[in-house]
Amino acid sequence: MSLSTLKNRRERGFLDGQFLIAMPGMEDRNFHRTVVYICAHSDAGAMGFVINRAQKLTFTDVLLHLEMIKDDDAIVLPQGARDFPIQTGGPVESGRGFVLHSDDYLSDSSIPVSDDISLTATLDIVRAISKGSGPKRATMLLGYAGWGAGQLEAEIGNNGWLNCPANEELIFDRSLDNKYDRALALMGINPAMLSPHAGHS
Repeated sequence: MSLSTLKNRRERGFLDGQFLIAMPGMEDRNFHRTVVYICAHSDAGAMGFVINRAQKLTFTDVLLHLEMIKDDDAIVLPQGARDFPIQTGGPVESGRGFVLHSDDYLSDSSIPVSDDISLTATLDIVRAISKGSGPKRATMLLGYAGWGAGQLEAEIGNNGWLNCPANEELIFDRSLDNKYDRALALMGINPAMLSPHAGHS
């Protein structure tokens, strides 16, 4: 599923607003020990963002790359902008930035994902964050995770993923190292109890 499909969706699928938590036997390196927030799910496929994988780039790096600032300007950025988190959102369009954020910031290009969370993928939100006037809660993600029709359902059926309702606190929490274990804890699961052998009973 693509971003344009997300914009044009008519109704929400049963995995919308859910966390996908990779089972220990997940062989795809892009998703080993990941937590994915699903933004859209339908018969056409699904899309979401990995929310627990760090990115080496900083927000200052992004602003310099986009030529929104020069090197000298970096020192005068608001503290919130200098510390603004950048994460690896997934393997699809990995050079493109997306901002997942609280709904207190909305532009014409913002897409509601849930009652409280929106997605904006245009430069206006980057400018707002750099000036300290962005959303109260947000994270920038480079790339996204996408599945074709029936693909995600097959992976879940093959014991590749667990799913549970998303938790907003966890989505925007900046402590990434133990986010996987904390997502499992939402389901009352101890990671040590999970079998590493996906797809076998």
